[in-house]
Amino acid sequence: MISPVSIRHIFTLAIKEFLALLRDKRSRFSIIIPPIMQLLVFGFAATYDLNDVPVAIYNEDRGGAARELVSRIEGSPTFQVTTYIERDSEVAEKINNRDVLLVLHIGQHFSADLMRGTSTSVQAILDGRNSNTAMIAMNYLTSILLDYNRNWLQSQGKGNSQVTLQKVAWYNPNLQSQWFIVPGIVGLLTLVVSLLVTALSVAREREAGTFDQLLVTPLRPVEILIGKAIPGIIIGLLEATLIIVLTVNLFDIPLRGSIGALYLGIVLFLLSAAGVGLMISAICVTQQQAVLGSFLFLVPAVILSGFSTPIANMPQAIQWLTYINPLRYFLVVVRGVFLQGDSYGLLFDQYWPMLIIGLVSLSLAGWLFRNRLV
Repeated sequence: MISPVSIRHIFTLAIKEFLALLRDKRSRFSIIIPPIMQLLVFGFAATYDLNDVPVAIYNEDRGGAARELVSRIEGSPTFQVTTYIERDSEVAEKINNRDVLLVLHIGQHFSADLMRGTSTSVQAILDGRNSNTAMIAMNYLTSILLDYNRNWLQSQGKGNSQVTLQKVAWYNPNLQSQWFIVPGIVGLLTLVVSLLVTALSVAREREAGTFDQLLVTPLRPVEILIGKAIPGIIIGLLEATLIIVLTVNLFDIPLRGSIGALYLGIVLFLLSAAGVGLMISAICVTQQQAVLGSFLFLVPAVILSGFSTPIANMPQAIQWLTYINPLRYFLVVVRGVFLQGDSYGLLFDQYWPMLIIGLVSLSLAGWLFRNRLV
């Protein structure tokens, strides 16, 4: 049994640790400010509710029943009708460019069929690249149609006539969530591995007392920086390759696009991740601080990347924060190559932001090396 003296010693030590924790300015900051900031960011960003979903209407019927259905879509707080399509050829353009999440196609005989007392259908063409968002949008649209059917039967009394919904999901025909989530895991795990490897590199040497020896060698700070970045990039490439092989062979997810375009995105993404990791490593003194600093970056990076919740649903101020997040751009690359069959030209708008983030973060890491460590 623990004696009263031992209990008193443990209690005294616990008080001492609390005092040491609260006396240190960095410790006070780490236990108060980051949780509050993350609560505010996650509380607004991590939502599965959809608001103002961009929708295109392709209405080939000018009858009253079709106009009433369109007005219900227009009046819904969930959907925002951004364009009206006049030709079949416009459908692909709107979906491919991510201008809309959903195209609602109303056929020529929609109103006539309802007036005759027969059932009819409308077609929903969905962007299946984000299966979670597409399924939620489908549920909202189905509820609108159920309400429309109920009101039509009450007002017209046309037997059992009702509107049914035909679903067509592009890029992910069955809206399988694995097709959306697993390619995203390529980016998530690659970021975790490369960030931790680079974040621990300098902190490990400082903790072991060997970094001062490194500084007196003929190596310049920029050479040390590059040497520390290379292992993280190589390990990240190997990790990404392993995950891609498992994604294709174990989960049967199609890889439709260019392998070269995918690996160019991986290299640029790893460049930016290595820059962030080296910034963390230059600031931190111990490995424990480096690990905590890495996860302080990782958790917001995942939430603000569109990995699980759409960026378009986040408040505008938080959407601006996502532009400095390299994972945001890489998820578009990896999902575009896997599901859409994208190649270099279509992904250029995702490449150059990652390159800029990588160059800026590596430059800041170099400045920190020169001014903090040398």
